[in-house]
Order: sequence, then C-alpha cells, then structure tokens
Amino acid sequence: MTIIAERRYRQGKPVGPALGGAMPQAGEFDWIGLHEPTADEIALVQQRYHLHPLAVEDAMGSHQQPKAESYGDQLFVVARTAAFAEGEAIAYGQTAIFLGTDFIVTVRQGSARAHDELRQALELHHERLAEGPDFVLHAVLDFIVNGYMPLLDRLDQIVTEMEEGAVGAFPDQARIRRIFRLRRAMRRLEAVAGQMEEVAAKVALVEMPAIDVRARPYFRDVYDHARRAAIRAKGLNDTLGSILEVAGLLEQSRQGAITRQLAAWAAILAVPTAIAGIYGMNFDFMPELEWRYGYFAVLGVTASICAGLFVRFRRIGWL
Repeated sequence: MTIIAERRYRQGKPVGPALGGAMPQAGEFDWIGLHEPTADEIALVQQRYHLHPLAVEDAMGSHQQPKAESYGDQLFVVARTAAFAEGEAIAYGQTAIFLGTDFIVTVRQGSARAHDELRQALELHHERLAEGPDFVLHAVLDFIVNGYMPLLDRLDQIVTEMEEGAVGAFPDQARIRRIFRLRRAMRRLEAVAGQMEEVAAKVALVEMPAIDVRARPYFRDVYDHARRAAIRAKGLNDTLGSILEVAGLLEQSRQGAITRQLAAWAAILAVPTAIAGIYGMNFDFMPELEWRYGYFAVLGVTASICAGLFVRFRRIGWL
C-alpha cells in the first residue's frame, strides 16, 4: 500500500483513521499522505473527497511545474522538491496537495523526503493542527522550500572551492565541463525556486479557497524563504559564469607577461645578432679590423648595450 498515513484530527488531536468511516464533522479534518499511489488508491481518495479529475491527473504525473489552482471550493497545489542525487546531480520530486475545508491530501512522486517527521512535529503542537488543514498546507510547503537550503549550502561550498581554484590557474577541460554541468543544474534549480516563489506569493496574497485569512501571514513566510532560495541560486549561477571570465582574464594576463618577456629577450638578443651579422659580411674595409683591440671593443660595446636593455626592461617589469 502506498497510503503512508491517513488520520483524522479533532481540535488538533488525532482521533483515528480517516478512510472508511463517515466524513469529518465540525472541528475535524483528515490528512491523507500518499506516495506514488496506484490508480485504485488515488481513485478511492478522489471519490471520497470529490477531487477534480484534472487535478488528479496532474498529481499522478511526475513532471508538473509548481502551481496553485482553485477547483471550486478546493485548492490544488503542486510543489517541487530538490536534493542531491549521485555525485553533483540534483534529483527533483513532486508533491501534489489537495486542500479542502475539512481535508488535505498530499501525493508524493519521486520525492525521498517523507512527511513522517513533519507530521509528528505538528502533532506535538495541537494548537497548530487545531487551526485546520490550511496550516498543514503551510507546514508542508515550508518543509519543501526549506529542503532547498542544505542543497544550496553544499552548492555554495562547491562553487567557492572552484572559484578559489580558478584564481591559481586556468581551468582545465574537466573543470570547464564541470562548471557547465553545474550551471545547467543551477539554472533549473533557479527556475524551480522562482516558480515556488510565485506559488507562495499567490497563496499568500490572492484569495484562495480553503485558506483562512489568518493563515496568509504564514504563507508570506514561505514566500520569503522561496525568494531567498531563488536569489541564492541565481547568485551561484552568476558566480559560476564569472569564474570562467576571471580565469580567462588571468590567463590573458599570464600570456601577456610571457609575451613581454619573450619580446624583451628578443630585443636583447637582437643586438649581438645584428653586430655579428655586420662583421660577418666579409668586407675588406671595416672599422676596427686592423685595430689590435677592436675585437674586445666590439664585445664590450655589445655587452654594454645588452646590459642597458636588460636593466631597462627590468625596471618596466618586462623581465
């Protein structure tokens, strides 16, 4: 069975199972938790709580975008979970939520983060559950959005390490491929976080069915968390792009320094090359050919010019 939990609450306290008996009375609501349910299981819940078939169809999929839609007196919300998979890949899941005045149904698809701990934590605070299923919706959305933070913290560490490594040397091909993989992953995470921000803003600011006015400030808190996650994802994505730009500038500077050194040495070596070329032309009448100290004088002049050029290039930072 993929019905993980089905409980009824009265004044915030669990009073028994939700399915199979009468519908909730005043002061009661049902919380049904499903994980990748079968067609028969979702049909059972659909029939009992009169869920809209289009919403049920979206809940049974696994690649829906985050959204919040009203179907009569019910609210349907799709949220996306994100967590590290193998290596640096990000695995996404989907949680569809059906909200009515006396029930809430959560349907998880591909998400490894169960709601057991969340349910147990809420059951320790009866006054929260006594507010109704809309407060449970807030807790579930807050649970999902806060799940982005450990992922972003780890990505922040990875990006910081890559940024520091790029300062020392230009990234090799393996590192460049890694940067592009991370940028692609960050763009998707940024999009998901941005869509979750829109969902939280809609639920917090727009009048929606089954949500009490008193619950809206709580959804604004979810909106704030989603907004911060989207901003962090965008910042990390921009940082990855700047790593290549900074590394490219550093590599250009390094190549420029090497080019200047080569040019300086070429200028120094050009002096003895030119003088040796002149005296190798086999003319009969050339200066200092008959002078006893001519050879030493030419060597001295050549050495002096080369030394002067060396000092000059050293002063201007070319050597």
